Amino acid sequence: MKKLLFLATILLVSNFMHAQKVFSVNNEAFADVKVYVVNNEAFADLLVYKVENEAFAGNNNGKWYFVSNEAFTKKKIYFVEYKSDADLIIYFAEYKSDAGWKNSSKKHLMY
Repeated sequence: MKKLLFLATILLVSNFMHAQKVFSVNNEAFADVKVYVVNNEAFADLLVYKVENEAFAGNNNGKWYFVSNEAFTKKKIYFVEYKSDADLIIYFAEYKSDAGWKNSSKKHLMY
């Protein structure tokens, strides 16, 4: 019984660790991914929907939860001023159903 409980705990924790919890850093040197935000979804690699609760964060599907503490993040991002400096170009979607990858070749950046 203890082994079953332990296995269930490990599976539950691993599921939360893969959630798209992001933290916005103030220094480019500390970022895992440099991000540029566009005003038109046609030019984005990823359509991002900001969820209100970390329980709704996705698994690399564009549903991001911005954590307030760097210790609880999966990815540290830095918002760049110029598109040419970005690793990933995103558009903030208005609806959760719009979230997702448009350029799957960059999917590895958020794993």
